[in-house]
Order: sequence, then structure tokens, then C-alpha cells
Amino acid sequence: MKVLLIEDNVAMQVSLQRSLERRGMRIVVCGDGNRALERWRASAPDVVLLDLSLPGKDGLAVLGEARAEGLDAPVIVLTARGAVGDRVLGLNTGADDYLPKPFDLDELEARIKALSRRSGAPAANAPADFHGLRVDDDSGAVHWRERPMSLTPREVAMLRALLAKPGHAVTKEHLSTVVFRDEPDVQLSAIEVVAYRLRKKLAGTGVELVTLRGLGYLVQAGPDP
Repeated sequence: MKVLLIEDNVAMQVSLQRSLERRGMRIVVCGDGNRALERWRASAPDVVLLDLSLPGKDGLAVLGEARAEGLDAPVIVLTARGAVGDRVLGLNTGADDYLPKPFDLDELEARIKALSRRSGAPAANAPADFHGLRVDDDSGAVHWRERPMSLTPREVAMLRALLAKPGHAVTKEHLSTVVFRDEPDVQLSAIEVVAYRLRKKLAGTGVELVTLRGLGYLVQAGPDP
């Protein structure tokens, strides 16, 4: 499970990163509101931990822009602001949960896991597995019924993102940020080429890549091979 921590307090960054990594999570850290969206796009997190009081750009502004852009990872707002009005505003802007500081690490871990399960993200250290199709989260190797498949890194990145939410549409915008994370100037239409090639390689596995016009792509069970 990959978690993006957007928090400007260095002591809090270090403490949370160490604690959550010991619990089997991969942590990406950002401490600047102006760079938060860039890191969000590049890291494609399963869950985002977002502080509201950030330098450069307020956390609510970051959240609003992320949702408008189609970045749909679940968000837990972590903030010292404890007023009901702030909580309502955060939830209305697109947050999925709210945890005021100071908080208990066990409670934070439980909320992260609950959100990741709800969104269909894979559990920590567990490979995505769908009808015999499996992506090893550490090595990136893809197997179908324990037989290796020959996929490019871009195809693997796209498949992993789709397998995180089987049966649910994943937008082209989100897939593009995942597949071309180090190439920000790539045209959105380039994702169609990756999808075309991946679809051909999935033929005969019993897993189909489906195009949903205007929505994106999804994987679903197809005819038995």
C-alpha cells in the first residue's frame, strides 16, 4: 500500500513515515502545498494523508484541485483545526475521513486500511490477484495462473492500476499519471496505445480490458480460456 503524506511539519513527517513504514506501508512525503499536486500525480497513492495548514497553498485548495482533476485516491485530513465547520468544509471539498491532531497511530492505521479496502486498493504487501492474473507488487512481474507474462513497464503500471479496482472504471487522466509518471508532457491519447497493447496481451486469460467511452477503462472477468 502506498501512502502520500502531505505535511509540512518535519518532525511529524519523520515520525509518521517511520511508524507507517514499520507497519508495511510505502510512504511518499511532500511538505509544500504548491508541489502537492505534482507529487500526487507522480506517486499514484492508494491513500493520501493531508494536512490543511500548508505553506504555499492551503490543504483545502490542494484537495479541491485534485478532485477537479480526477485524482480520486481516498483522503484523510490530518489537522490541528478541530472546529466542526472545518471538518464539514474538508468533507464537502472531497475528503473521505478526518482525524484531528494529536491522534493515535493505531487509529490512523485502522482508518488507512479501512479506506484502502473501501476503494479497492491492495492490502500492504499483498499482490493484486484477479481470476488467476497476479502482479507482484515488489518485482512488478506479472503471472497468469503462475505462468509469467511478457509485459512492458507501462503495461504493468496500467494493469496494476486497473487491478486495484476490478470492475470499476479508472479514468484516462489517472492512468496517464500512473503510466507516464516521469513524462508530464505526454498527450492523454498516449494511454490509448498502452491500453490497446495490454488488451491484446490479456486475450485468452479470461480477463478483459474494457473501454468505457467518456469514463476510462476497467478490467472484468471474460469468457473462460
